[in-house]
Amino acid sequence: MQIKVQTLSGRSVIKLHGQFVFSATRDFRQAGNACLDDPQVHEVEFNMGGVEYLDSFALGSLLLLKERADATGKRVVISNCRGTVQKVLALANFGQIFNIAPALDAA
Repeated sequence: MQIKVQTLSGRSVIKLHGQFVFSATRDFRQAGNACLDDPQVHEVEFNMGGVEYLDSFALGSLLLLKERADATGKRVVISNCRGTVQKVLALANFGQIFNIAPALDAA
């Protein structure tokens, strides 16, 4: 999985591309923790537009970063989910835990 981070005006966007599976969780956590450690960042967005698939390890990594963000008073948003990713997050009731923004091309 490819991970790109952009930070501007107190907001970090972590763009993910590929399969979000166990082998990618360490890099994902490192990127997320770096954003959460930045005192200038108040919101972290996980842009899932390029993610084709995610497994239970990915869900766990998202939850761990959400807990850490909550402890530091930072907001977390999951955005641009579609297809299988959207279905998995819905089945896991992540809409009850996260602010999930609709896909960019949704009407």
